[in-house]
Amino acid sequence: MNLNLKIWRQQNANDKGGFQTYQIENISSEMSFLEMLDVLNEKLVNEGEEPVAFDHDCREGICGACSLHINGQPHGPWHKTTTCQLHMREYKDGDTIVIEPFRAKAFPIIKDLVTDRKSLDRIIEAGGYISVNTGNAVDANAIPIEKAAADDAFAAAACIGCGACVAACKNASAMLFLSAKVAHLAKLPQGQVERKERVVGMVNQMDDEGFGSCTNTQACEAVCPKGISIQNIGFLNKEYIKSIFDGSKISE
Repeated sequence: MNLNLKIWRQQNANDKGGFQTYQIENISSEMSFLEMLDVLNEKLVNEGEEPVAFDHDCREGICGACSLHINGQPHGPWHKTTTCQLHMREYKDGDTIVIEPFRAKAFPIIKDLVTDRKSLDRIIEAGGYISVNTGNAVDANAIPIEKAAADDAFAAAACIGCGACVAACKNASAMLFLSAKVAHLAKLPQGQVERKERVVGMVNQMDDEGFGSCTNTQACEAVCPKGISIQNIGFLNKEYIKSIFDGSKISE
């Protein structure tokens, strides 16, 4: 198939940037979206032009690096799918595809489609860890965990930190990301030691990074490639209120 690609090009964070249009031919419907961009870049290099910079790593939907806004949707049109798992059979001959980076104050553009999402890493550093003793790993059944709690923690832990929730939110909120990280640890026995300090520290860091407040429109859940539930945001809010105002031990 032949496609028209309208791609955001920007040399660095200080550059104004803008869209450039490219025509690409003979794209197989079996290609992944990133393979299509590889073909474009090979074409540009052969023509003496600078290739389009875009981020990726695993190409298996588990690392979150392939964060692109495609035709107005983070990661493209497929539900619960990362950009690297999106395939060109979604498109037809003659289509125009608009490709741009995730837009958020906390995600400054490095170049073209590559954004700096280290703000999410700094939120993790502010509290997304547990205190454990060093040594051999304990047996899997050494610490009894209620199945419902284990299931909830496992579902929250599926978050890959791609930032799609931020890109979809009109306020560029990171609440879905943060709530998944807080719920993952707070629902497990191993996460109790830092429980109060964790949620306060991570929320404060989120605010310091310049993320907006939750809009309650559920756009974040709708575009999350791992289907993280907004129920975690309610859990996060409860955790935060308890940690700020309740001097007693936090209960489930």
